[in-house]
Amino acid sequence: MEDILNIRNVSKIYQNAGHQLTVLDNISFSIQTGSTVSITGPSGSGKTTLLGLCAGLDRSSSGSVELNQVALDHLTEDQRAAVRNRYVGFIFQNFQLLPTLTALENVMVPLELRGEKNIKSHALELLDKVGLADRSGHYPIQLSGGEQQRVSLARAFSNKPAILFADEPTGNLDAETSDKVIKLMFDLNREAGTTLVIVTHDLDLAAKTNRMIKLKGGVIISDLELSHA
Repeated sequence: MEDILNIRNVSKIYQNAGHQLTVLDNISFSIQTGSTVSITGPSGSGKTTLLGLCAGLDRSSSGSVELNQVALDHLTEDQRAAVRNRYVGFIFQNFQLLPTLTALENVMVPLELRGEKNIKSHALELLDKVGLADRSGHYPIQLSGGEQQRVSLARAFSNKPAILFADEPTGNLDAETSDKVIKLMFDLNREAGTTLVIVTHDLDLAAKTNRMIKLKGGVIISDLELSHA
């Protein structure tokens, strides 16, 4: 099985008023295509920073990041954006839906950016998969948190991503809604054959993945393969 993500000796250091803050310190790991991986650890351990580097949202201070055989380190912001649009899907804790667009229009945005055809019918099909076809004309403010996260799931899968990054995807949801969103996320993931990388505090969610990487103080303190037999 090929690796879709290779992280080699990656560090992230911020300079602030003459002081250095090392958020990530010499991180290395690889993720196989089609696998599900959780990244856990306490607040301030560097989880979200690491996710941003993996997805090409930010650039590391040192080391290398290779996503789907594309080295991200020396690409311009526009080039990295093109890589994300081609290969990457995102789910965020605070949903990140565009408030002035309907649910349908939010799902259509990545398709429009890719210049796809029949985008409205494709977006409606995805909303139907997440159980929101009847809410397609509603704006985010008219939707519950769980519904907004389901719209963001539909949007994330709209460009058939090779890899999906989820940053605390259930952090703003109650337990019952969270369970529904988690099931939907894994069902869609299996159906699409997408690689899934989840940053989470929720160890029950992390336990549903094939592998759990734990960070503390900007370093990996454990990397475990999980059995679901």
